[in-house]
Amino acid sequence: MNDDDDDQKHICFECAAESYLSAAIEKDGKPEECSYCGQTQTCIPIKELADRIESAFDDHYIRTPDQPNSWQQSLLSDRESDYEWEREGQPVLEAIEEAAVIPREAAEDVLDILDDRHGDFDAAAMGDETEFSSDTYYEEKGASAQGWHEEWQYFEQSLKTEARFFSRSASELLARIFGSIDVLKTRPRHPLAVNAGPSRRLTNLYRARVFQSEDKLEEALCRPDVHLGSPPTRFANSGRMNARGISVFYGATSASVALAEVRPPVGSKVVVAKFAITRPLRLLDLTALDGVQDGGSIFDPSLKSRLERVAFLRSLGQLMTRAVMPDDEAFDYLATQAIADFLATENEPRFDGIIFGSAQSKEGNNVVLFHKAARVEAMDLPIGTEIDVHTGYGTEDGWETDYGVSEVVPKAEPPVPKDEMDGLTGLVPHFGLSYSADDDYRDTALRVDPASVEVHHVNSVKVYSTRFAVSRHRREKQDWKF
Repeated sequence: MNDDDDDQKHICFECAAESYLSAAIEKDGKPEECSYCGQTQTCIPIKELADRIESAFDDHYIRTPDQPNSWQQSLLSDRESDYEWEREGQPVLEAIEEAAVIPREAAEDVLDILDDRHGDFDAAAMGDETEFSSDTYYEEKGASAQGWHEEWQYFEQSLKTEARFFSRSASELLARIFGSIDVLKTRPRHPLAVNAGPSRRLTNLYRARVFQSEDKLEEALCRPDVHLGSPPTRFANSGRMNARGISVFYGATSASVALAEVRPPVGSKVVVAKFAITRPLRLLDLTALDGVQDGGSIFDPSLKSRLERVAFLRSLGQLMTRAVMPDDEAFDYLATQAIADFLATENEPRFDGIIFGSAQSKEGNNVVLFHKAARVEAMDLPIGTEIDVHTGYGTEDGWETDYGVSEVVPKAEPPVPKDEMDGLTGLVPHFGLSYSADDDYRDTALRVDPASVEVHHVNSVKVYSTRFAVSRHRREKQDWKF
C-alpha cells in the first residue's frame, strides 16, 4: 500500500467495534465514506488508527521470541524427549484484528502501515525480525511495577535521611497510591474498604497485654478499660503504625491472634479482653490488596498507569507488614507510620484504621485503629465504687488459681425532686464533654467487655522454623608453580 492509499482510506466508528476505540472515533472523527463498509459515517484516517494500535501494543503487548531459548533447545536436542517447540502468542495480524475488533481488510492495512514504519532493510537481509513484520507473533504482557517500587524505595530512604515530617514528594506519592483506593475491585466478599462497627462484618476486636508484675496484673483486672485500652499519650511507644506519643489501638480479630502477637516470655501472664466497636468505622484491609484488580480498554491511555499501580498494590501489603528486627524498628517503621498518618488525616477517602496480616498466627488478622478512633469508653462505675480483685486461694494441696473481681458501689441516693432539679439548671456540667486530665475530646469508639477478660499463664512457647544444614569442607592449600 502506498502513501496515496494511506491518505485516502478511512475507517468508521462502527467498523472499529472495540467499545472504547469506537467511542473515541465517534468523538474525534469527521464524516467520511468508510473504506470498509461504504457507509458515510464518522471516520478517522486508517493511519490514525494505526497510530492508536501501535501505542496500545507498545503498552500492553510484547513480541514473542522467534527461536527457542536454551532450556527449550536442550529439550529439542534430547532424543528421548517428545517436546515440540511452538512459538507463543498469536500472529500479529490476528492480534491486531482481535484487539481493535476491525475487519480483516482493515487489519491488513494497519499492518502494512506499521510494517513499513518499522521495517529495516539490513535486519531483513540478515533474517532478523522487526516490530510488526508480517510473520511476527504477539502476546499480552503483564504490567510492571518497577517504577512504583523505585519511588517507594526513594520514599523510605527520604524519610530516614532527608525530610521526616514535611515532604511534598512523599505526600504526592501516597496520594497516588491510596487515592480512591476504595473503588478498586478485589476478590468477592473481600473489599479493600471494610465497614466495622455495630451490625457490621467486624464488630469486636481483641487486645492482649503481657504482665510480669502481680500488682500491675491486678490493676488491669480491676480496670481493663484503662489498662488494656490504648495507652495515654505520654506512655505511647512507637510501633509499626504510630510514632512515639501518638496513641493508637492495636488489636486483633481473634483472641488467639492477640495472644500470639504480644510474644509473651515463658513465665509471664497475659490478659486478653474483647472490645466492642461502638460506632461505624472504615478500615483499609491490606490483606485484600493481593487480589486487587483494574481493567479497561487497551486503547485507553490511562490503563497502563492504572495496571502498574495495581501491580504495585498487590505487593504493598507485604511491604508494609514485613518482619522488622527490633534494632531496626526506629528507622524501618518510619514509612508505615507516615502512611498511617496520611490515611487518617489526608487521604481521600479517610480511614479510621488498617487491617493487616499476622506474622505470628494464621487464625486471624491484626487491626490498628488510628488515634481518632482509638478511645475506649470508660466503664460504668459510680463515683466511690470500691474494686477488689482476688487471684486464688490456698488449699491443703497448695495454691488454687481463681481470678475474680468484685465491685462495691455506694448506696443508691433517692432521686432528686423535679422542682429542686430545675433550680440546678446551669449548674450541672454537660455530660457529653470530657473533663479528664488530658482533655481528650475524641468520640469513643470501643467498649471493653468485662465478662470476656481472661488471664493466660505462659507455660511454654513453640518455635516454628525452617532448618538449613551447614556444609563444611577442608582442602589442602596448593602451591601453584608457573
